[in-house]
Amino acid sequence: MKPLTSEWVAKAEGDWASAGRELRARKSPNYDAACFHAQQCAEKYLKARLEEDGAPIPQTHSLLVLLGLLGDIESAWALFEPDLRELTAYAVATRRPGATASRDDARAAVAACDGIRASARAALGLR
Repeated sequence: MKPLTSEWVAKAEGDWASAGRELRARKSPNYDAACFHAQQCAEKYLKARLEEDGAPIPQTHSLLVLLGLLGDIESAWALFEPDLRELTAYAVATRRPGATASRDDARAAVAACDGIRASARAALGLR
């Protein structure tokens, strides 16, 4: 694996751990943060996959833009389009006043991220 790909993976794993901690927190859980970190984990894994293939990585939080680029590499990623569409909203929406994530939102975001994470790790040859 390329060194920069490894860095993307390490950053993604940090977000994965943060999302899980916030979702499991018994005292003062921050479901907005769980959703945000789930989105960030997915974003960084998609960018890791692009990096490993040598594809350009745009500065975007849109998982759908990244999906479009990944589709040229592996068409199976299209199956994640609904999850990526849902997660993209958490890049910004719940970080500002006016929108708040519920526990169910956080559970769904982390579950969506889990599938994307597992597929990206497999594509990168990681356990």
